[in-house]
Amino acid sequence: MPELPEVETSLRGVEPYLQGQTIKQIITRTPKLRWTISTELSQMQGAKILSLSRRAKYLILHTNKGDIIVHLGMSGSLCILEARDNLHAGKHDHVDLITESGVILRYNDPRKFGCWLWAEKADEHELLQKLGPEPLSDAFTSGYLFEKSRKKTVAVKQFIMNNEVVVGVGNIYACESLFMAGIHPELATQNLSKKQCERLVRVIKEVLTKSIIQGGTTLKDFIQPDGKPGYFAQVLQVYGRKSDECNDCGTKIESKVIGQRNTYFCPKCQRLPR
Repeated sequence: MPELPEVETSLRGVEPYLQGQTIKQIITRTPKLRWTISTELSQMQGAKILSLSRRAKYLILHTNKGDIIVHLGMSGSLCILEARDNLHAGKHDHVDLITESGVILRYNDPRKFGCWLWAEKADEHELLQKLGPEPLSDAFTSGYLFEKSRKKTVAVKQFIMNNEVVVGVGNIYACESLFMAGIHPELATQNLSKKQCERLVRVIKEVLTKSIIQGGTTLKDFIQPDGKPGYFAQVLQVYGRKSDECNDCGTKIESKVIGQRNTYFCPKCQRLPR
């Protein structure tokens, strides 16, 4: 599933090709993804793409006719094509945004859990109104996290994955950050100390920043021969490594379901307090 670094990489990949372009047409080949595709998209002809941004895992195209909100869902991806390319659409190519210059943004989504929506102003859309701070922003501090954590009995893994607390800390990066902070994923959130909050905020920022930088340096050209973006390889400490030895202590990595998500951790490096 694309997480915040992948969405940020997608943004940086497509932005040079789309910013300043004028939309010629938006072709939708399916009426509904996770939600019904906004009918307003069919009226975007002549709209100029003023800028692109990201909020949480949403990619936003800001135009003079309103904002286009894109979410990659669980299996979505974006690629850049040109009018002279072979534009045969595959089974899962659901949306094409075609510019007057011939640049095409194609959206592929086998599981159809993503979205293409329209809003006059994206930040006023109901999906974005209740979002917490960006993890890499100055608003996400240890003091903020500590105050938010008081009287919360939910497991800390679920807490940091709650988009109303902080956006974009998906399953992979929650597992990795908790490991690096030495915090068991099942620790009751209200039991987080101020020092643990300081450590957790710091490593969340470090993990996400490193992943974004890695993606940016690996992605040399967003136009790939197969039309797919070149997402970067992850170097993971615990995620997906059940029964492998912990790189720090040699203990076997364990896995269990927390909040309906597979969670990976080292039982020695991330002990629950007794």
